[in-house]
Amino acid sequence: MPNFYPSLAQCALVAAAFKVLLFPAYKSTDFEVHRNWLAITSSLPVQEWYYEKTSEWTLDYPPFFAAFEWLLSKLAYYADPAMLIVNNLDYDSWQTVYFQRASVIITELVLVFALTRYVESVSPANKSLAHIASLSVLLSPGLLIIDHIHFQYNGFLYGVLILSIVWARKQSTLLYSAVAFAALLCLKHIYLYLSLAWFVYLLRVYCLDPKSILRPRFVNTTKLGLSVTSVFALAFGPFAYWNQLLQLKSRLFPFSRGLTHAYWAPNIWAMYAFADRVLIPFGPRLGLLVDYEARQSVTRGLVGDSSFAVLPQISKEQTFALTFIFQLLCLIKLWVRPDWDTFIGAITLCGYASFLFGWHVHEKAVLLIIIPFSLIALKDRRYLGAFRPLAVAGHVSLFPLLFTATEFPIKTVYTIFWLILFLFAFDRVAPVPERPRVFLLDRFSSLYITISIPLILYCSLIHQIVFGLNRYEFVPLMFMSAYSALGVVGSWIGFMVVFFTS
Repeated sequence: MPNFYPSLAQCALVAAAFKVLLFPAYKSTDFEVHRNWLAITSSLPVQEWYYEKTSEWTLDYPPFFAAFEWLLSKLAYYADPAMLIVNNLDYDSWQTVYFQRASVIITELVLVFALTRYVESVSPANKSLAHIASLSVLLSPGLLIIDHIHFQYNGFLYGVLILSIVWARKQSTLLYSAVAFAALLCLKHIYLYLSLAWFVYLLRVYCLDPKSILRPRFVNTTKLGLSVTSVFALAFGPFAYWNQLLQLKSRLFPFSRGLTHAYWAPNIWAMYAFADRVLIPFGPRLGLLVDYEARQSVTRGLVGDSSFAVLPQISKEQTFALTFIFQLLCLIKLWVRPDWDTFIGAITLCGYASFLFGWHVHEKAVLLIIIPFSLIALKDRRYLGAFRPLAVAGHVSLFPLLFTATEFPIKTVYTIFWLILFLFAFDRVAPVPERPRVFLLDRFSSLYITISIPLILYCSLIHQIVFGLNRYEFVPLMFMSAYSALGVVGSWIGFMVVFFTS
């Protein structure tokens, strides 16, 4: 493998040093969530993990992540034993902060390893492109904002995801890919959004004869079934033995939450909610019924609080149906042409469908699209044209996660620097496509990025200067979400065109 400069290891080291400087930065409720999980898994027997509710931030990740927290708690004891007391709510000694921040940086080494394996797996002619794409993922402003300031462990989890994708490239490591993805589902169940792509790909490539789908490979099917079943048995078997599966289900899938997540997730429902707000003053003139009791619902961002004043209400069943239909479209092509590039494209489109049409989607889930898409964004300039508005909209939509003044220059300067550096680099190295590019999609990408600059300035600075801190505070958030949603939807349409015409 050729030596690239700067290497992934060098960038990871510099990035880690920068992230250490962010230790005193803003920390969200997720910081207390994970401190509480450290305390629960350290202090209580396993049988009580999913019943404990001293804190409102109860354990709601699958068993492997709970075991991960348990392992961290063994080290946390030496940093500050007080953080492991369940009743120590909102405990944030400097030792606790430093330990939890450091644990995110250290576990992110899984991502560095996975990206290294990704670069090694591509052909020599494409290694430089893979290296650039890997650097963009490693230095992602999304991971910086969500993990190292807001506080989560997505770098570690996306490392497992990329490892599974890399192992899916070769027949000899397909089983490893299946086991890794099964383990990932037992770490964080949000990756269920992508699971149908793995199911179709493994069934088509590993379980069926490539020359005839009517000839199953019984040995491979048996190995795959036993391996995946063993992973889930290891994770959920003890809880099945204790008759706790229904309790786990209630913790992992709290469907009582509303359709939208505080206007922040830039998806179809953010645009739908925005249209509902716009229609309220015009409803009576247009002869539309207006539910004035519901008109404040979507602007408050309360859990389970998402009623519409003018437009029809959306049910869970409708969101599930739309998600499945749009995932099915890409899965049909994956079934017909089960190669690795199509597999990554299908993963990306499954992420799009789940993010755009899902129920109570969090803004952080946009990384389910950005991360896999990054691995194929440099396939040619048609792919890049669809990726650019996603990169802008997806990362900018994360800004409301950090609403304090201190973090404003960090999130804006770092994100803008990343966008300029990598979109410029991508534009310079992306190959010319064999098929003609779509003129309108190219122009949409350029126009969208241009308009985003004054919008960010207004939402981040000008609105507060004009109206003050506490007047119409939902308006910038609504504008940001709706405009970001336009970028994600435009990117999705563009990539659908590229995917089905490639």
